[in-house]
Amino acid sequence: MVKKMKSKTISTIHIDTFSIPFPFVAMSNKVCRGYTLIRAFGITALAILILVGIAGAAPFAYVTNIGDYDQRGPNVAVIDTATNNVTARVPLGGGWPVGVAVNPAGTKIYVVDSPSDSTVYVIDTATNKVSAKVNLGSSYPARITFNPAGTRVYVTKQHDYTDIFVINPATNTLMAPIIVGPSTYGIAFTPDGKKIYAANCNNNTIYVIDAATNKVTANISVGDSPCGIAVTPDGKKVYVLNYDSNTVSVINTATDNVIATVPVGNSPNLVAVTSNGNKVYVANNNTVSVIDTATNNVIATIPVGTSSRKIVINPDGNRVYLVNFGSNSVSVIDTATDNVIANVPVGEQPMGIAVTPDGKRVYVTNSRSSNVSVIDTATDTVAATVNAGILPTGVVIVPLTDSDMTSQSTGAISSSTEDRGIEVTNISSSEEINAVELNNYSDENNPESDNDNGSNANDSSKNNSTPGFGLLESLAGLYVGWKLGKR
Repeated sequence: MVKKMKSKTISTIHIDTFSIPFPFVAMSNKVCRGYTLIRAFGITALAILILVGIAGAAPFAYVTNIGDYDQRGPNVAVIDTATNNVTARVPLGGGWPVGVAVNPAGTKIYVVDSPSDSTVYVIDTATNKVSAKVNLGSSYPARITFNPAGTRVYVTKQHDYTDIFVINPATNTLMAPIIVGPSTYGIAFTPDGKKIYAANCNNNTIYVIDAATNKVTANISVGDSPCGIAVTPDGKKVYVLNYDSNTVSVINTATDNVIATVPVGNSPNLVAVTSNGNKVYVANNNTVSVIDTATNNVIATIPVGTSSRKIVINPDGNRVYLVNFGSNSVSVIDTATDNVIANVPVGEQPMGIAVTPDGKRVYVTNSRSSNVSVIDTATDTVAATVNAGILPTGVVIVPLTDSDMTSQSTGAISSSTEDRGIEVTNISSSEEINAVELNNYSDENNPESDNDNGSNANDSSKNNSTPGFGLLESLAGLYVGWKLGKR
């Protein structure tokens, strides 16, 4: 008999159980051959049906939350996209989930907690349970991502730390770190995985790292406060967003030299490249600049909402989805015309976004509303609202799409904050965060993220304007706001 399907997997299939016994005690060779052919055909057909069923199974969305509705600790909610129901909730430790990534095979989810926990939790997607933990020691991790082959995991740190964690996912152990400058956050990989490009927002440098040796092989000077970074699908160019210069530096990967500097809008902070490599979409303050990669010129400037949080392109490459934190909406851009064809209202302070592999649905985490909006891409309307947890931030979908990999390489993990002028002592003592740091990132309409820091182009302070600062303080601000709202 066939074992009953549990969750998403079939544990075992015994082919022999599908044989159909004939009521003959003895059969001629001809009959035997016919029986064998019928049995083989039946087995093959059944196997094909099973494989089709598995391939056609709905994907699952994994959403990181600071807490669940019973006020328990951080967790990952698992949403079945076929029903939009939470089918599992994976508890984490006592820190703040600041980053989430999925391996290319879709078998493991890696979630990094910070600061009190400073642990990477490895979730097995077959069982939706934590299968391993990687202790990062005393540090403030900021982002987490896989290399293209899925053979290494990289975790960048916040503030003044000068190294990047490297994890071997085969053993889930730490390897030798990559030594870089402080405040190195965004990293991107060439498609062959041989080179890593890391942006340092303090010293205006891109580090070129040999992925085989994890050694820095070149330092490339770019504009002021480089943040978002992406590599074209052919691996020939790197696009670096210079937040305080309002420009994009274009690097030739063959020579590791800047070959163009492209003026864009104010405070560029997010970037996505189309799958054919023809266009680069750069989210600025209230606009999106479209760069033609053949000429490195801006060919369109598109008005959008405020305080961009994350940008993704659907698998077909014909739609760009931009999360507008300040406008509580998602802008939908047609890549053929480079016009906004819809502004979809979602919950309050949306942060994360992911597209299903078939491109039919988009999942948006609404931090302030503590829910997830599900957008039907055929109508560009919200088809469902899922109560995934308290203060949801990140979301990934298994199996992966190209847009998921793009967002990983650009380090698009988001957070937000608001200034309520109070100490962050509502949290447990192990999670206390310096209130002075919290108040440095306090404009509700210009939230911080570890890929952008909002849209306040008039702020001249490096620590306030440079993406990557205040991630934990931002999460603390959200948490405190929610706690106040519960009183």
